[in-house]
Amino acid sequence: MEFKDNIPIYLQIEQYLYRQIAMNELKAGEKIPSVRKLALELTVNVNTVQRALQQMNDQGILYTKRGEGNFVTEDEELLKQTRQALIDDKLDEFVQNMLTLGIEKDQLVEILSNYLEGKNQND
Repeated sequence: MEFKDNIPIYLQIEQYLYRQIAMNELKAGEKIPSVRKLALELTVNVNTVQRALQQMNDQGILYTKRGEGNFVTEDEELLKQTRQALIDDKLDEFVQNMLTLGIEKDQLVEILSNYLEGKNQND
């Protein structure tokens, strides 16, 4: 994983795990990799991973079973809300990028529709 300098690493780790959950790579009730394994995989300090996981535990996305590790919540509504929040973040990012390029809000739907039609023809 490549980290951005302007965002704290623990927040980027959270976003990484949120994406895995939203894409169903980590399923409801599934055990996530250990803190040490995540730290090695992401090449970061164990304390940084622990901070990210603690935040996610505090938010209810993860829960801890003593002696077993961290697991993804089985609360389907919370998982649905988490996925929607990620979608909203990506849409916000997309819209802001388009506005920066000088695209008006009322042009966005047409531009996106044309793009998707072109993609469908190439598939």
